Amino acid sequence: MAVRTKPRSHYRLNQSIFQVIVNAVMMVLSLLFLVPMILVISSSLTDEKALSINGYNLIPSKFSLAAYQYIIADPYRILSAYTVTITVTVIGTILGLLLMSLLAYALSRRDFEWRKPISFIVFFTMLFNGGLVPTYYMVTQVYHLKNTLPVLILPYLVVPWYIFIIRTFFATLPHELIEAARIDGAGEWRIFFQLVLPLSTPVLATVGLFCVLMYWNDWWLPLLYISDPKLFPLQYLLYSIMNNVLFLTSSAAQTSGLLVGVVIPAQTLRMAMVVVAMGPIAVVFLALQRYFVRGMLIGSIKGE
Repeated sequence: MAVRTKPRSHYRLNQSIFQVIVNAVMMVLSLLFLVPMILVISSSLTDEKALSINGYNLIPSKFSLAAYQYIIADPYRILSAYTVTITVTVIGTILGLLLMSLLAYALSRRDFEWRKPISFIVFFTMLFNGGLVPTYYMVTQVYHLKNTLPVLILPYLVVPWYIFIIRTFFATLPHELIEAARIDGAGEWRIFFQLVLPLSTPVLATVGLFCVLMYWNDWWLPLLYISDPKLFPLQYLLYSIMNNVLFLTSSAAQTSGLLVGVVIPAQTLRMAMVVVAMGPIAVVFLALQRYFVRGMLIGSIKGE
């Protein structure tokens, strides 16, 4: 017994040392990944001239809130942009998850007669689209959605790639559970909402995070369809502010005398906009990260 126990204890010791080394390496890598974020935050709190002279540092060489003061010069504008972005993100994510889950559930059912034709149609939209000009004409002239909140929500409600991820996850659920629920008298709606969805939290959280990021970071749709400043989402508002700063700091503005006595924190302003844009979304990611890896692995590796 003593001869057999020694190799086991030696193996456990080596395994413990290996785990300590792996954890230490991962901690170092995590800290290294935090360095760019710390640099961005530090740069946004640095004086513009000090940043130009001393460069980027982990600690502000000269503390200044000029960049944030420039962004919130009109507080109503920022609050309005946050309201629009949060509204679009919340409504779009909830409706998108509902619609894509319903479609994915139907496509995961092997007894669904139109499963393959509809799957082909969904896959076809991943390869081809209607084109920018026809889409713009349909949105503005046929549906009259320009300068409305639905135009920021509807185009992203159904994403083919997310449908296939959810469908693949649904296909891994035990078919016996669904059959048992059907034998007990449960209808399709009850099976979907009370059985399938509660078992699919990892993939729904993963796809939900993707939807949140997609809506939160979108500036392309506002660029095309939004001209009312009251409906500017956060990303497009920051994009407009940055364009204004680039114009004011350009040679044309300097030669025309527009910058006489005016100092615009161009470099620090870029960093401050990153901080303003990533703050809330970072909280959402931290709340959903425990589901992220599991949902991606189960939903994309296992197939039918």
